[in-house]
Amino acid sequence: MANVARAFVTTDVILVSELAAAVRSNTAGAIVTFSGDVRDNDHGRDVSSLEYEAHPTAQNLLEKVASEIAARHEVLSVAVAHRHGPIPIGESALVAAVSAKHRKAAFDACADLVDEVKAQIPIWKHQVFADGTDEWVNCA
Repeated sequence: MANVARAFVTTDVILVSELAAAVRSNTAGAIVTFSGDVRDNDHGRDVSSLEYEAHPTAQNLLEKVASEIAARHEVLSVAVAHRHGPIPIGESALVAAVSAKHRKAAFDACADLVDEVKAQIPIWKHQVFADGTDEWVNCA
């Protein structure tokens, strides 16, 4: 069974390199990473700031999702982190890393991990636009 190297919710900066290092193994032939970064636009509108709000259960649910993905795919290790609080444009909000013996398994598991985090974890995005309007976006 695959290892969940790390699964956490944080207000700190998340570095892709740290999650990649957490899943690294001499057995792995592939490490796939994903970084969901805060951008300065959304649907043609300029974004001036963004903040994520996390429900108190987010940490436990993130660990559960990571475990489910590790069990569902032929991978060696998974790591995932989601940030909350204010996040500057250009920084990572969601980072995932997966190691496997072969690249297809790593790519498939990483994509599945990101999709499940976005679908299941109660973290909501509040973005403020340059014109002063704002919106809440469903789960991150």
